[in-house]
Amino acid sequence: MSVRNLQHVALAVPDPTVGRKFYTDFGMEGREDGKRVVMRCFGRDQDQVVLVEGKTRHMHHVSFGTRAEDLEALKKRLQQNATKLVDAPKETPYDGIWFRDPDGLLVNVRVAEPAKWRSAPEWRINNPGHLNRAGVAGHPKRDVVVRPTRLGHTLRFTPQIGTMVDFYTRVVGLQLSDRAQEVVAFMRGQGGCDHHIFGFITSDHPGFHHASFEVGNVDEIGMGACRLLDKGYKDGWGFGRHVIGSNFFHYIRDPWDSMAEYFCDIDYIPADAKWTPTNYPAEDSLYVWGPKPPEAFGMNFEQA
Repeated sequence: MSVRNLQHVALAVPDPTVGRKFYTDFGMEGREDGKRVVMRCFGRDQDQVVLVEGKTRHMHHVSFGTRAEDLEALKKRLQQNATKLVDAPKETPYDGIWFRDPDGLLVNVRVAEPAKWRSAPEWRINNPGHLNRAGVAGHPKRDVVVRPTRLGHTLRFTPQIGTMVDFYTRVVGLQLSDRAQEVVAFMRGQGGCDHHIFGFITSDHPGFHHASFEVGNVDEIGMGACRLLDKGYKDGWGFGRHVIGSNFFHYIRDPWDSMAEYFCDIDYIPADAKWTPTNYPAEDSLYVWGPKPPEAFGMNFEQA
C-alpha cells in the first residue's frame, strides 16, 4: 500500500495572477506564498491548486498523501524500479519525496491526511414514490454562492497509457478502478476512496487535461458554470453525467485552454469493497447523457 489521497496539483503558467483570478471566479480563495499563488477551497486548510510562473502553461507537479510506513515502502519500490529521487523544487519546497514518472511529470508524495472539508445540506429531490421535499420550493436562490468544497481528482494526457497505469499501480500504489480501452483510465487511493483521484486520457504527448472540484449538488454545477460563462470564460463541456465514476459534470476552459470541472455525486469505493475494474468500450468511455463532447475536449493544447 502507498498513496491514499490527492493533496494538490501545481501548474506553471505565464502569469499566476491570471490563474488566481480564474480560480477565484471559480469559487476558491487565493493567497500569495512567496513567488507562488496558492488556491484553497473555502473552509479547508489544504492547498489545492498551486500556481508558479513558467514560460508556457504545463503541469508542474502532482502531490499525494500517504502514511509514514507506506512512504518507506514506496521508497523501496522506487529503488527497485530504478526511479531516482530528486530534490524538491525551490519554487515549491513541499516536504516528502519527489520523483518523476515515465512521462517526466514531477510527483510529490508526503505523509499527509486529507484536511476536513465543508459538508453541504442534503440535496432532497422528489421522484416517483419518494416525496423527499414537500411544502417548500426546490429551486436555488439566484444569489447562492458556489464554492467548491475540495479538489477531487485530476486527469493527465499521456501517449503511453498502459505504461502509466502500470507505474502508478505497481510502483506508486494507486488502484485501477476502471478504464476504457486505450482512451482513459482512472485510479483511486488506498483505503476507502472516491472512484478516482488521478487518471489518464490518451494523446500524442503528455499534458494537463483538467482538475475537478466537488460542489454541493447539480444546481451548484449549473449555476457555477453559467456564471463563469457570463464572465467570458470558454465552455469546456457539459452539463452531463459520466459513465466511469458516475459523477455529474460541467467543464470550463481556464485561460490556457486546460479545464476545471465542477462535479457532484461521484462513486465511492469502500476499502473492503470487492470492486473489479471494468474495461468499457471506447464509445461508452465518457458520458451517459449530455451534449456531444466537443472535438476540443480531447485535444492537448500543451506544448509538446
